[in-house]
Amino acid sequence: MNPRDHRLLRRRSFIWETGAGFGGLALSSLLESDGFFSRASAAGVSPLAPKPRHFPQKAKACIFLFMFGGPSQLDLFDYKPELQKRDGQTIENEFRRNTKTKAVLQASRRTFSQHGQSGLWCSDAFPQISKHMDKLAVVKSLYSDSFAHGSAVLQMNTGRILQGHPSLGAWLTYGLGSLNQNLPSYVVMLDPRGGPTTGAPNWSNGYMPAIHQGTVLRTAGDPILNLRPPAGKSGAHQRQEIDFINELNALHAKANPGHSELQARIASYELAFQLQSSAPEALDVSKEDPRTLERYGIGQPKPDWHPLAQGPSPFGRQCLIARRLVERGVRFVQLYSGGGGAGGQNTWDGHHGIEENLKLHCPEVDQPIAALLEDLEQRGLLDETLVVWGGEFGRMPVSETFNTGGKPGGRDHNPKGFTYWLAGGGVKGGTSYGETDELGEAAARDRHHLRDLHATVLHLMGLDPLRLTYFHGGLEQKLTGVIEPEVIRGVVL
Repeated sequence: MNPRDHRLLRRRSFIWETGAGFGGLALSSLLESDGFFSRASAAGVSPLAPKPRHFPQKAKACIFLFMFGGPSQLDLFDYKPELQKRDGQTIENEFRRNTKTKAVLQASRRTFSQHGQSGLWCSDAFPQISKHMDKLAVVKSLYSDSFAHGSAVLQMNTGRILQGHPSLGAWLTYGLGSLNQNLPSYVVMLDPRGGPTTGAPNWSNGYMPAIHQGTVLRTAGDPILNLRPPAGKSGAHQRQEIDFINELNALHAKANPGHSELQARIASYELAFQLQSSAPEALDVSKEDPRTLERYGIGQPKPDWHPLAQGPSPFGRQCLIARRLVERGVRFVQLYSGGGGAGGQNTWDGHHGIEENLKLHCPEVDQPIAALLEDLEQRGLLDETLVVWGGEFGRMPVSETFNTGGKPGGRDHNPKGFTYWLAGGGVKGGTSYGETDELGEAAARDRHHLRDLHATVLHLMGLDPLRLTYFHGGLEQKLTGVIEPEVIRGVVL
């Protein structure tokens, strides 16, 4: 059969049957460097071609370390002597918006110390990260709008509490384009225990072209399914098939302008073809020095003290892959620690015992994150890589009994005051910015809504949060919404 004879088979059945094994690849990033997209795009230029920044900045890439479930700032970075003194006292606590109850203050059982020349506080839950406090800008006065995981995770990732809006990574690839034509520009890696509440909308393109959505790398087995070519099929044969598919899709795209899902499908075939050579090399950590693998905690045995414990090896592998990806020009990499349904110890959601939760999750990320910061610095990449750490909210200073059947020892959700830290490109290391109240319940000094955190990330990447817009629904949409944000200048060099 002559593949050029369009009459011999229906377009959709041909794509289904001869998809070169790439149908499972997430619709994602970019096109090959031979100018294919210029044949399919009316503009003649790939939408992920590198774009000029609004102003010069150091950061070229961002690694977002997302602690799903809500890490307890009170037990990690936000030391509160008054809380320690008043352990066991009863206060009136707003455990949900405008709903108060009597609750018992719960001091941290962690030991806090000041570290480095900056004297920043960090608890003994993070013995390795504490060695890098002079690299961090710790923002202790953030607040957001939702007490619920689903909407809070969405808001932290997309700026809104409702689904349907582009994620931070999508905004960055839309605003900056890609630095590598053979790898996705936006990559997501999930916890082996599962994905976050609300799932794929957290790395969605929203109303932007589908090419800006994140590509999820699997945590077990092949990172990308169906990447290997079928046995006996040469690269030249695949190239011929994909060219034919592209011709058919280009004809359909011409008749349906603005159909971004089709353009993303076209792009996915091209990217998949390129990934056969680029992805295995980028994701193969076996070529790293054994001392590097050891530093990240890769290969450490899984702990046996708790069925949910992972140890540092899974997150360490992801951190090392993140370094390898940004080293190769990937623009945005997001790693999730904690996964599966919220409410249990499988995430950072410490309702049922904050000490058990910290014992589970802190060792899983402490060594890998410290290694990532050290590795980026040694390779000269830290100045041009922005590292962001945090979750969807923090925890309360009281012992929770509402969701635990009366069992004490946990901490409930707290969007009223929580901590994030930033390091790397353009960040003023060794900085403690803002404060919660004396008990750590609510942001009190230099308060910033999370839209200001988003604005700060955009600013550090060279993008003006007010100028980065996308016209949709009759409005110039922004990541930060309609309320004008404020860049957190105190953490920017």
